[in-house]
Amino acid sequence: MALEITDANFEEVVLKSDKPVLVDFWAAWCGPCRMVGPIVEELAKEYEGKAVVGKLDVDANQEFAAKYGVRNIPTVIIFKNGEIVDKQVGVAPKATYAGKIDAHL
Repeated sequence: MALEITDANFEEVVLKSDKPVLVDFWAAWCGPCRMVGPIVEELAKEYEGKAVVGKLDVDANQEFAAKYGVRNIPTVIIFKNGEIVDKQVGVAPKATYAGKIDAHL
């Protein structure tokens, strides 16, 4: 299952991770986000132990969404060593997200 990432745990889970981290910035009211959600859950299972996969609800956690300039959702950002290394705005096929993670393993 994808981790629940919040403003409170963002630094620990994302920025201090020794693995690549995929963060899905989403909201419950967002239709396209509901299309990305199941993909993120599948990726969480497939990359367990190799990468961190999590979701951040932008309505409940606005600090890091604002910090990284997330204006449209869904936005998926890949972090490595605390830095943004890739980004996907809008819905994309599972293979797109997998490829972005694979590029940083």
